[in-house]
Amino acid sequence: MPSKREGYLLILGILVLIIIVSVLAFSIPYDDPLTLIVRLFALYGFLFLSIATIMTPFLKEITKLFGKPFIKIHHIFAVFGLASATIHPVTYSIQAQNILVFIPSFASWYDFWSLAGRPALPIIYVALIAVLLRNQIQNYWRPVHALMYIVLFFGIVHGNLIGTDFQNIVILIIFNSLFGAAIVTFILKRLQQYQLKKRRSRKNI
Repeated sequence: MPSKREGYLLILGILVLIIIVSVLAFSIPYDDPLTLIVRLFALYGFLFLSIATIMTPFLKEITKLFGKPFIKIHHIFAVFGLASATIHPVTYSIQAQNILVFIPSFASWYDFWSLAGRPALPIIYVALIAVLLRNQIQNYWRPVHALMYIVLFFGIVHGNLIGTDFQNIVILIIFNSLFGAAIVTFILKRLQQYQLKKRRSRKNI
């Protein structure tokens, strides 16, 4: 449980965001429940993976807020995001009765990017494997795990081009803002690493 009031407020804010996204998704007409499930898990996948990514520059702050190691909190959101991002295409393949929905399309430039969620899925698992093997590949796992930013880029392009829910202006703003925040935290994380490296080099002088 969160150890501070701010931690509870953060959890509440995330829950409110999930509820808003869910209500808006339900408000968009759908032909059958499976279609809604496909759409919802696409949204949840991007939402949870974005949150997991956005919190990475704030290790100390997240630990203080929740009274638990940052990595545990980070992994909770990452697991939900990974599961949702996997359920989305699996459910769609069942609905379409076509396993080819997992294969990237190179028929045209537009086809590749409109279906960019397809190459995003295996990249997610490559990033996951990098974390699982971090003790064996200590010098390489971080750059490989950073492929999550590519996953988010593919996901937001895919959503903007053909996402049914992105026709709703509120969802459009929320998810593009999440991606924008992820990019800002990517830059912030790189600056933190640069400053840390700089401090270490000064100590060695």
